Amino acid sequence: MPEVNRSAPPPVGGWTRFVTARPRLALLAALVITALAVFAGSGVADRMGSGGWQAPDAESTYATEVLAREFPASQPNLLLLVDSGSAGVDDPAVAAEATRLAGRLKAEPGISGVGSYWETASPALRSEDGQEAIIAARIGGDEKTAGEALDRLAPAFAGERGPVTVSLGGPVAVQHEMQTIIQEDLLRAELIALPVTLVLLVMVFGSAVAAMLPLAVGIVAILGTNAVLRGLTEFTDVSVFAMNLTTALGLGLAIDYALFIVRRFREELATGADTRTAVGTTLRTAGRTVLFSALTVAVSLSAMLVFPQYFLRSFAYAGIAVVLLAAAAALILLPAALMLLGPRINALDLRRLLRRRKKAATAGAGPPGATADGPGAGPAGGTDASPGRGWAWLGALVMRRAPVFAIVTTVGLLLLGLPFLGVKFGTADDRQLPASAESRVVQEHIRDGFPGSPGGGLEVLAEGQGSRADYAELKTRIEQLPGVLRVEGPVAEGPAAYYSVLPKGEAVGEETQQLVRDLRAVPSASSLDISVTGTAAVLVDSKDAIADRLPWALAIIVVATLLLVFLLTGSVLIPLQAVVLNALSLTAMFGAVVWVFQDGNLSGLLAFTSTGDIETTLPVLMFCVAFGLSMDYGVFLISRIKEEYDRTGDHEHSVTFGLRHTGGLITAAAVILAVVMVAIGTSRVTNTKMLGLGIALAVLMDAMVVRSLLVPAVMKLMGRSTWWAPAPLRAFHRRFGLSEGEAAPAVDPAAVPDPAGRGGVEDPESPAETEEISGTSRDIGEPARR
Repeated sequence: MPEVNRSAPPPVGGWTRFVTARPRLALLAALVITALAVFAGSGVADRMGSGGWQAPDAESTYATEVLAREFPASQPNLLLLVDSGSAGVDDPAVAAEATRLAGRLKAEPGISGVGSYWETASPALRSEDGQEAIIAARIGGDEKTAGEALDRLAPAFAGERGPVTVSLGGPVAVQHEMQTIIQEDLLRAELIALPVTLVLLVMVFGSAVAAMLPLAVGIVAILGTNAVLRGLTEFTDVSVFAMNLTTALGLGLAIDYALFIVRRFREELATGADTRTAVGTTLRTAGRTVLFSALTVAVSLSAMLVFPQYFLRSFAYAGIAVVLLAAAAALILLPAALMLLGPRINALDLRRLLRRRKKAATAGAGPPGATADGPGAGPAGGTDASPGRGWAWLGALVMRRAPVFAIVTTVGLLLLGLPFLGVKFGTADDRQLPASAESRVVQEHIRDGFPGSPGGGLEVLAEGQGSRADYAELKTRIEQLPGVLRVEGPVAEGPAAYYSVLPKGEAVGEETQQLVRDLRAVPSASSLDISVTGTAAVLVDSKDAIADRLPWALAIIVVATLLLVFLLTGSVLIPLQAVVLNALSLTAMFGAVVWVFQDGNLSGLLAFTSTGDIETTLPVLMFCVAFGLSMDYGVFLISRIKEEYDRTGDHEHSVTFGLRHTGGLITAAAVILAVVMVAIGTSRVTNTKMLGLGIALAVLMDAMVVRSLLVPAVMKLMGRSTWWAPAPLRAFHRRFGLSEGEAAPAVDPAAVPDPAGRGGVEDPESPAETEEISGTSRDIGEPARR
């Protein structure tokens, strides 16, 4: 019979020596770097944009840029809604004041393409009731420049102006107000999440000292990421929405990693190990897991880099930075702090009073060592049989009824995801903002009270040396298309002209999207090149860009996940299982997104306005983030199962052991991360609300359903074949599998007899370590020394 490796832990390795040699110096350097990050990252939100949904290389983007440059009046981004009250917009006093305002606006620097109802008499610029009319203009420059111009213009134009009241709207005003609201909401979310998280951490650890460490790691990661994003704004566009992900992942993942490391360190101290040995063992085991988890999450987020929209790319920038910084802080700063604290990690134990009362109540009821403060005490207090006992029982129950749990759980998750089959994709607009936002009020007045389809029109750009006959022929062909209501133009300027096309259907409805495709297919004179833009054209191009890049993004996530999980486990089947189960855990999130935010259910309770569709980039973003977080928890569970399997060779025992020792930890981490995401979800901006609440649901479903029920059931059904890999891949894993220091060699399931029919391995030299719980073994001694 092959002997299972039970060797003593290897000596302290180079990495452990590096991070623990000068702990005070390491913490001082961290303090200095964090202070510099605060300085470097200050004002980062003011340099971010609130757009980024357009593909920069798309036809609609090109046409928009040309029209804004050559025909600024065709692309107004600032609208002044002039309310005349009961007088009417044609009243002489109203007309005089409106004309004066338009003249002042033309004189402002950076303003072009100013036009108004009183200048053009266009019916499209006058409300149907005759009480409101529009002054339209274009602010040049990028989003930051336009925002600064709007701040300058608002005090001079908005408000009561003689006989009229002026309100500011248009895309610039919407984006600027969205940016301001997101910053305010983010601050409120942090003020909600931090104290609640601290309370939960104290409940998990008991010790106030231990509870402070994960928060410290999270704060370092967030401040460092802000500095990174501030630097990136010098070279590329970054979305202000990425700030929400920085806070959520900075706190969530830092807490996950610190929980895992601190918990393992306390376990090692409970076995009698000295501080340095406990830190070394923690880094070889939990530290390795944190490294793998961080790489997996970073890879999932990096997949968004393949998309051209800077909205998605911004989340990749923020996500990769915060994940790597959280892991670095957990693997460098946290061990240094543990070296200084040692057994004082358990100081300020707020649960000690409860344990003392329990001890007094049970004095004389059991043998020595059975009490909470006796030798059998577990790392978190209480008897060793207490922590994780419920998880061991659950694991045993699931594996006894593995087919039932596997089928019921899978079917249930698929049913929860069914609403996503009816998803409709759209674009973000002013209805993302709260109903009281000024720019949204202006847009709603225009949308509901003005003729035609404001904001839903299409522009056809024609470039080339065309004659009047060519332009007339092109207009005739456009008017003959089935989805066209009216065509205005052409307006010509040099070698270019444009037509305004009013569609019959809704602004971004399927009929209008088809009209975009029909317009692009219209034959024109050989001397003219046609480009189409407008809200529906941007949506069509965005959907095409995502569909074109999505297979590459999925390939990056799947291939990298398979490789990293294989390097962690040495198994071929576990990586495949991880990918499938992680994807399955996201079904509830996607179903809820459609049922709640697209269909409008719970819109009153959650205080948002349903537009009847989902912004095109949001599902991609939510998939990448939630998949990475699911892998985070999956790595925590599988790594502990793998470690125990290497030690014992007992498959079922290892699954139960892993669930027992990580089930509570994963659940606590998921609840804390969900609290942070729900705090983000209190935002008044609908997309941020959707992101926060959707990922919170995905995290809880993954931790409480997939990791607790589905994974043990599937591993039971797969048996010891779970750990199978062909000989060449086993050799590859032995050589390239990542670990810190020496690791115990994995037990080859094919070489170990299974007399009990469950992969057990008997070692005559080892003391009895297990007893039966409902037919499945569990560990009852102190945590095993590796």
